[in-house]
Amino acid sequence: MGDLSRGERLQIMLTGEELKVVDDWRFQARMPSRAAAVRELLKRGLAAEGFHAADGATKSKDFSVVAAQPRGNRRTGK
Repeated sequence: MGDLSRGERLQIMLTGEELKVVDDWRFQARMPSRAAAVRELLKRGLAAEGFHAADGATKSKDFSVVAAQPRGNRRTGK
């Protein structure tokens, strides 16, 4: 199962709605913890084709778990 000694902490703030979506997915996917669910979602998101890379002009608040992707922020430029 890989190295379980995690040396870095990532702290994020979520809205109540975002946390509910993550928790609902966690329970449906039978993930053992919220942290495990977030790691799995990050892994899946990074592995997906067509991911969006930040362009430098987009602010952190523009990225949401439940909202649409910010405009002008596509990797392919289409």
